[in-house]
Amino acid sequence: MKAARSVRLPRVQGATRPNVRLVSDTRNVKSAVATSNIMPSLSTSPPQPRKALAAPLAKLPLSSVLRSLLVLSVSSSSLLLKPCIYTLSLLAHPRSAFWDVSKNPALNFLVKHTIYKQFNAGENKSEVQRSINSIKELGCRGVLLGYAREVLVGENQDAAYDEKAALAEIQMWLDGTMRTVDMAQTGDFVALKFTGMGTDALRLLQKEADPTKFMDTSIQRVCDLAISRGVRLLVDAEEQAVQPGIEAWIMKYQKYCNSQTPGRAIFYGTYQGYLRSTPATLARHLETARSEGYTLGVKLVRGAYMKTEPRHLIWAKKEETDQCYDEVVAALLTRKYNSMLQRPSKDTPVELPSVDVIIATHNRESVRKAHAIRMEQATKGEDYDVDLSYAQLQGMADEVSCELLQGFESAEESVGATPMDAPNVFKLLTWGSVQECMGFLLRRAVENTEAVGRTKDSQIAMFGELKRRCRNVFGGNN
Repeated sequence: MKAARSVRLPRVQGATRPNVRLVSDTRNVKSAVATSNIMPSLSTSPPQPRKALAAPLAKLPLSSVLRSLLVLSVSSSSLLLKPCIYTLSLLAHPRSAFWDVSKNPALNFLVKHTIYKQFNAGENKSEVQRSINSIKELGCRGVLLGYAREVLVGENQDAAYDEKAALAEIQMWLDGTMRTVDMAQTGDFVALKFTGMGTDALRLLQKEADPTKFMDTSIQRVCDLAISRGVRLLVDAEEQAVQPGIEAWIMKYQKYCNSQTPGRAIFYGTYQGYLRSTPATLARHLETARSEGYTLGVKLVRGAYMKTEPRHLIWAKKEETDQCYDEVVAALLTRKYNSMLQRPSKDTPVELPSVDVIIATHNRESVRKAHAIRMEQATKGEDYDVDLSYAQLQGMADEVSCELLQGFESAEESVGATPMDAPNVFKLLTWGSVQECMGFLLRRAVENTEAVGRTKDSQIAMFGELKRRCRNVFGGNN
């Protein structure tokens, strides 16, 4: 399979600046067309004044703006968020037919066309494909697509072991995951949850034991299908009760997949910036990948289990988490160990081994810092080879995603602009029935109790976009 990496466009005779670079197999057609229109002008005409660009959120359809404003207004209100979480808990664990969205058609319709549609891709392949296409029409590279089914720590742990039931749970996970890979398009990511294989997998992960033979065969089948279709896989981080076991499995399947695609990661693990141990864990994994000869796939998030993790495992202050996140990103993008991501030993080379990175954050400042590093590398003409992607949840931080996309369009429209990679912007989506997705939606709401301020920023941005459109309709200025 051809590696989807950054390649240089042919240099135009007489050009005085480095060429804009595009990602080959996952190329944004809109960006490619715009770039091809630029190239002749480099040698035939002087720089033209830069056109005024629309606001970043102008890309979104009005229905999406209105729905986002409704959901974000609730999510950013400490007064409304608690009853919202209580209601979602009833829907996720219904005790009567009224609260069961699979049995109450009216409730199903209401949920599906509000909060479900805000964050989820659909209930079947046709709905999921429409969602993926609409996201790509905005200029995004694609999606991180996940199957909603999972088992949570502590769920059904006391039940007696039933081998037949355990095998059925693994088969259900396999069928759903294979369908997810089939729904994804070339260059997309599919998010895996090993705990989705059921209570037996949960027990093994808690004991840091190897997967069973059937689990191993099932995971390898998913890997083989993904490689054949040009789809990448990533494993989400979970609670520390199972995370060490998950990391051991991740390294096993990183070697299996990434060794088959030299110089490129197909399989990614997730690292949480709010954990004090993350820099050391990541450094250890980087050196394992170096010694075993494959590219490490790194998805970096801030963390999502603040309320349930032992507090001593997490940085004491948010500023420390921010510092950890940003300095780890800087080390990865420059491929050099630094004061945060330190060498495991004095004999370790200063330069990092081959690594591909997904910056999965809603924090605008972290995204801007990462993008600034990439722009500086482009300005200096450095031939950087870290495949970089950005990811935000569908329905959240759209202003961050659209700002990244608009930044590249701005560079395209100005001949004298700083050359850079077309940002690989992805949106994270979960698919499944409305009932299957209720647990996912409940977790999103619980996470927002720790990020009301961030969600408020998104709400303000969306409200500003709505006001801008109203001014345009009534003859006002942009």
